[in-house]
Amino acid sequence: MRQIDIAYRTMFAELAQRSLDAQFKADFPLEGRFVTVPVKGKDYWYFDLPTPGSKDKRSYVGPHSDPEVTARANAHKEIKDDIRERRRLVGTLKRSAGLEGPDAFAGDITKALAEAGLFRLRAVLIGSVAFSCYAGLLGVRMPSTAMQTGDADFAQDFAISAEVGDSLPPVLDILQAIDPGFRAVPHQADKAKVAAFVNGKGYRVEFLTGNRGSDEHSGKPSPMPALGGASAENLRFLDYLIYEPVRTVLLHREGVSVNVPAPERYAVHKLIVASRRLTDALGRAKRDKDVLQASLLFEALAETRQSDLLADAYREAWNRGKSWQDGIMAGLAAMPDKGKETLAAAMGTTMEEVGKGLI
Repeated sequence: MRQIDIAYRTMFAELAQRSLDAQFKADFPLEGRFVTVPVKGKDYWYFDLPTPGSKDKRSYVGPHSDPEVTARANAHKEIKDDIRERRRLVGTLKRSAGLEGPDAFAGDITKALAEAGLFRLRAVLIGSVAFSCYAGLLGVRMPSTAMQTGDADFAQDFAISAEVGDSLPPVLDILQAIDPGFRAVPHQADKAKVAAFVNGKGYRVEFLTGNRGSDEHSGKPSPMPALGGASAENLRFLDYLIYEPVRTVLLHREGVSVNVPAPERYAVHKLIVASRRLTDALGRAKRDKDVLQASLLFEALAETRQSDLLADAYREAWNRGKSWQDGIMAGLAAMPDKGKETLAAAMGTTMEEVGKGLI
């Protein structure tokens, strides 16, 4: 694995900033104003838009402690957008730098949800669509075979969804604007709630959240007030994945500003996910992709001198208890030696010790 040229890494960073600026400008018209609102002892930015004949419409913006959000709120009227320039940057990064974007349909789904406010409401793009962002974010080339997917997954922390006081438009309406064939899939454990949507070709869009406190929520959907009528599937280990996500850009059309898991967390989480796959042919194929993605991110983090972040993320997961350790070890058992060697080097130990759970 090798890094892309510094000029393209700089270009990717510029596109990420321009795409976030463009989404910020689209979300918050010039005639509105930003206000600071205290919520449970912390300050948050909200945006008040005058509405003739009624109360101002208030939209969630982000934490006051987020320097990027605060800088854009303070410089709101100076933000400019050049959509043609962003399209040029995306094209150059794909053609000349060899970076991959998502498949067009997944990109359109993500773009529509982004424009509706999903990432403003602090949701996180996860799964293989998110993985397609890491090559540019880390500045390395990765094989496109590791990015193939047949679905799009999004996650949001339950507390965030409950507390932001804002919501997407109806999710089904957003998806049907892309493909009228999308329909809601009632949850097996509660037919009144919907956490997934599928179209006529079987393409699935699913919303997930971390399991809260214990296993009592596993297998049950949680109502998510910010998700436009959608609920979310509760999954163990997901809170670890989406903690402190990073902003980046999806190389689709003129660029889509998204939140994705920190790459070191994504990599370690994939070890655990791999261990929980079914043993049929489809399950084995998904497991192989999980460990491939983890291995590639291990290598990318080492190549870009971020092994310390990987080591910290690994230790955090390992120290969460036996079920985490069992999942990690099972995932490592299926991983190519190159990935295990890279992890061992990051941990300052040998592959044999890592393979025995000695860290």
